[in-house]
Amino acid sequence: MTSKKGKKKKKREKKLKSKLKIKIRLNLRQRLLLLLLIAVTAFKLVPGMGMFYTRSIYPVVGTVLSHISGLVPFALGDIFIAGSIAWVIGYPVYAIGYKKTETRRALGHVGEYLLWVYVWFYAAWGLNYSQPNIYRRMHMRPVEVDKEAFRQFAYSYADSLNAAFDRMVTTKDGKAKAHAALELLLKRCDKQQAKAEAAIEKGYEQMGQNARAWGINTPFNHNPKVKTMVFSRLSSMAGVTGSMGPFFCEFTLNADLRPHAYPATYAHEMAHLLGISNEGEANFYSYMVCTTSKDEATRFSGYYHIFFHVIINVRELLGEKEFERFVSGLRPEIMALARNDREYWLALRSPIIDKTQTFFYNLYLKGNNVEEGLKSYSAVIGMIMAWNRQ
Repeated sequence: MTSKKGKKKKKREKKLKSKLKIKIRLNLRQRLLLLLLIAVTAFKLVPGMGMFYTRSIYPVVGTVLSHISGLVPFALGDIFIAGSIAWVIGYPVYAIGYKKTETRRALGHVGEYLLWVYVWFYAAWGLNYSQPNIYRRMHMRPVEVDKEAFRQFAYSYADSLNAAFDRMVTTKDGKAKAHAALELLLKRCDKQQAKAEAAIEKGYEQMGQNARAWGINTPFNHNPKVKTMVFSRLSSMAGVTGSMGPFFCEFTLNADLRPHAYPATYAHEMAHLLGISNEGEANFYSYMVCTTSKDEATRFSGYYHIFFHVIINVRELLGEKEFERFVSGLRPEIMALARNDREYWLALRSPIIDKTQTFFYNLYLKGNNVEEGLKSYSAVIGMIMAWNRQ
């Protein structure tokens, strides 16, 4: 009797050990995932680790991934994101409904996949959100809200914007160029785009010579290939003109992007490629690179890129009368361009898609140490003023 019980007990123990071995074997991938999740969390939370990632690890990762993505002409990241969304929705339906997989197991596969995507996002680019902000990196003191200081900045900016426009639409001897000003700005030219790209890349190369002072990485890919968004029209409906593809370290521009906005948007997205995650900071680097360029169209694009941020602040901080006075001092062609731009993008925009994208992207930014959320885009004004005060 005892021997029979002993045999049964041994059998049960053997089965249990066998199951345990299988479980451990199946969990090896999950153990690796757990280790990577711990590492990502440590880089996000431990002071100094974010900066170490941006300066030492990301340039290596970015070099490898950007060269891989550069082998194909289309945006790999767009395809990956669309494919992932389709799989996350479609797999449970297929597995549970057709293959009769246990619901818990099917959803577990989806959960694990999403965690791998999470790890990949942060390891490939997302940990750049954990680096110190631009004021700490560049040793700048944030400016306080001061109406008089902002008034001086705004009118100085208006003079620079007008001057950049004049230089772009006139020849060296002061004669107007062949095309009407607005027509010249809206006419697409591949040669001009290539010229702008070269000017911007040169600007970032020069910054890279003193990368620590500028708080930005030296360009690690000396032949970056900007790509067109796969879903450009959908992006236009959401008001998105460019994006950084973190999974393959590639940046994309909307096919609907207008020629005069191309240089500054290119520079903005290239700043993201160089490890700048904050949108206001990317606007700042775009402004600095473009407005110091020798290429006239690139310089105008840099000033015009922050135009709407400036006039909104003029109206809010200085009042309606000052706003009208400010606007009256701008070249009428610039105001016509601004109205034309607004009408152009509103015609393409979908209120539902725009509000949905705005809501989720705002949450995304706040969840990645950007407390201002979408308002961070406008923070470029304070950064430029702080830079000017140095």
